[in-house]
Parts: sequence; C-alpha cells; structure tokens
Amino acid sequence: MDFLNSTLTNDLHRIGPGKAQYSLVVDDATGGIVDDVFTYYRDDEHVLVVPNASNNEEVRRRLVAAAPEGVEVVDHHRDYVVLAVQGARSDDVVAAVGLPVGHEYLTFVEAPWEAGDGDPDPDATIIVCRTGYTGERGYESIAPSGLAPALWDALMEKGAAFGLVPAGLGARDTLRTEMGYPLHGQDIGPEVNPVEARLGWAVGWKKPAFWGRDKSARREGGRLAPQSLVGLVSTGRAIPRPHMSVRLLRDVPLGEVTSGTFSPTLKKGIALALVAATVADDGEVTVDVRGRPEVFQVTKPPFVQPSVREA
Repeated sequence: MDFLNSTLTNDLHRIGPGKAQYSLVVDDATGGIVDDVFTYYRDDEHVLVVPNASNNEEVRRRLVAAAPEGVEVVDHHRDYVVLAVQGARSDDVVAAVGLPVGHEYLTFVEAPWEAGDGDPDPDATIIVCRTGYTGERGYESIAPSGLAPALWDALMEKGAAFGLVPAGLGARDTLRTEMGYPLHGQDIGPEVNPVEARLGWAVGWKKPAFWGRDKSARREGGRLAPQSLVGLVSTGRAIPRPHMSVRLLRDVPLGEVTSGTFSPTLKKGIALALVAATVADDGEVTVDVRGRPEVFQVTKPPFVQPSVREA
C-alpha cells in the first residue's frame, strides 16, 4: 500500500479496508494526467486499481517499472468484468439477484454468488461497489469473467420488474457530462495537469511524494496554470460538440469544447471546455457552433444536482 500511495495522487491513508477512492496517475516529468482510476482498498497488502480500459496497459507498465522488490503488480484485466447498475431503483435490482446493498458511497462489499439454485461458490466472489460514473445512486459489480454472462442475465431478468434497461457508453457519457465528470482522452489527458482539470480535490498535497507532485502545483515558474476546465451552458438552443472553438467577443480565441451534449434534464446544451485560466467562472463566452457564434454561460459543474451520495 505504501508503494502505491507514493505513485497515485490521492492519499490512501485517508481511507481503509472496504473503502474506494478516486485518484490520478500523473506523469512524473510533465505533470500531465496519464489516467484517472478508482482504487479499492481490500487490506494493507492488497489494493485493486481499476483504470480506464484503454489505459490499462500503460498504468500497469508504469507500476511494474516502479515497483520495489517485494511488491507484486498483478494484471487482472482479463479476469474480471465490471457491470454497473445505476439509478433510483439500483438497490432493488442488485438485491433481487442476491447481492448485498445499502452500504455507503465509496465503500464496497465482497460476496459469494452463484447463478441458479445451488449453494454459493466461495471462490466466485463479486465485489459490489457503491461507485459509478453517472452521478446517480448505484453499484458497480466487479465479477469474475466466467460469471459475467450469468450475472448479466440475472440482472436483466430480475431487474425488469424495476424498469431496468441496458444502456451503453452513449447514455453514460450524457450522464457524466451533466455531472461535469471529466473523461480521459477528451477533457483530461497528458497535456492537462490536475490543477488545470480542477481535480485538486483528488490530490493529497500533504503527502511527501506522488508521481508528478512537483509539476502538478498551481504555480510553475511563477506563472498561473495557463488553462482551466470549465462548464458551459447554452443561453439559447445551441448544442455544443467536442473541438468547437470557444471565444470571447466572437474573435478572441480562448480554447475549445472538450465534451458537449444536449442535457435531457436541463433541456439545454451543456459542455466542458478547456479555456484560458483568465476566463471568469460566471462570465459569458461564445462557441462556434457550425459557423454560428452562440452565447454560453460559464459555470462550475455539476450542471445537475447529483444523487450519487444518497443513503
């Protein structure tokens, strides 16, 4: 645990067994965000790190290269599948398939599970986590790959009574944008440091060491961070999309939209955008929407009140 804590930005000493934590993997030389991850603290000797699937190999490579003697980094990405059940009836759905519910946000419970009427197999353990990237109350089940088809079928069968429907990454993307949750590869990445991404809350600044610590500070060489991730809300009917130009008074370039969509909840266009750090958090900018300068209000996400922490 001490080794891992010296690499990731957040402080694992803030949590303990059975707790989960959002953290960042930062490049030590540049301070750019290599990936954002969730860590699941099983015990002092075993911490499960879940990166984005596309970054799994890079995160593993960095950890393996840095691990001291006596620390083993095991790649489990083929061994497990994550199935997320999100929404107001998520407790009902997860309980209906015989998995534990009701634990607090950012905690997890490990439970044996077996499809059918047989006795649970103690080796078939599912990690039921009160986490998710939608802003809704919900659970992520980290299941052995061999159990995943049966668990999916059970969730769909039992969940039908509670209105459960399958949803893909498009739906997840709309929900996470409404929460202002950044997506690696769009809103955050190697060219963005934690301060610019407004993810300083996921950094243990008082820790003696973590990758990129010196490069992640608010000031470098006496200068403020040049860019900042902000929220934008359309004042009209415009729908923003990634890479659309953000400007001041139509002709002064400020940056660009990184994530943009129509918010089903607000019935308005919303966006995350990387813009010059001088942009006021409550000002107005224009976005070039297919050649038309559309006015957007700068705001601080979330755009919609989250329910993820509801008891």
